[in-house]
Amino acid sequence: MKSKAIYFSVLLTLFMAVNVKAQCDTIANICEKHLTNDYISDGQQYRALLLDDEMAEFHATFYGGAIYRIAACSGLDDGNLVFSLKDRDGNDIFNNENFQYAPYWDFQVNSTFEGILNAKLNPNKDNTSGCAVLLISFKEQ
Repeated sequence: MKSKAIYFSVLLTLFMAVNVKAQCDTIANICEKHLTNDYISDGQQYRALLLDDEMAEFHATFYGGAIYRIAACSGLDDGNLVFSLKDRDGNDIFNNENFQYAPYWDFQVNSTFEGILNAKLNPNKDNTSGCAVLLISFKEQ
């Protein structure tokens, strides 16, 4: 009996992992609509499964002489994800809460810096959990 319970638990865990990956893949595909042809992806997909008021943190290097676009999505609609960019000292560079939860942001980088991206579910939406996806792309100035 105990081995059946363990077997069931393993199957359930595997099913949930596949389901979460599929959900994140779908959201990443939706988020890609915000990356236009003139931008080049950095080749990464920054992903996190968030529950309620959890926050994900990602680190990325932004190189001087480029224009960047950060796209951030969760769920099937825009505005479900709150995201911000800070410098290493914790100073706010951008927060989409100040821009009606915009799903992407373009900015120019003059000198290279390490940025900290934070993402959390929009508390004004009916989200209890969701896959957060951030995509970074760039183009030459």
